[in-house]
Amino acid sequence: MLPTHTTVRFNDMTPKLLDFSQLSLSERLQLVEDLWDSIDDEQIPMPDWHRKELERRLADYRKNPEAGVPWGEVRARLAKLVG
Repeated sequence: MLPTHTTVRFNDMTPKLLDFSQLSLSERLQLVEDLWDSIDDEQIPMPDWHRKELERRLADYRKNPEAGVPWGEVRARLAKLVG
């Protein structure tokens, strides 16, 4: 379980206490989403093996694009499995 109180330092370096327990679940989820969205994709390092795997998959797709399954079909199959 995550703590409900976090001490952070803002520009003036004065500790500020944030009490997340006062926020509703939807407000906390929105806060997490806003925080995540504030991070530029370029700031997140990608391991070399991720890049190689993406390049391999893209090459496979370009060789045989018909082998893939459209997302809508995948989603429909999953919906049937889940119920």
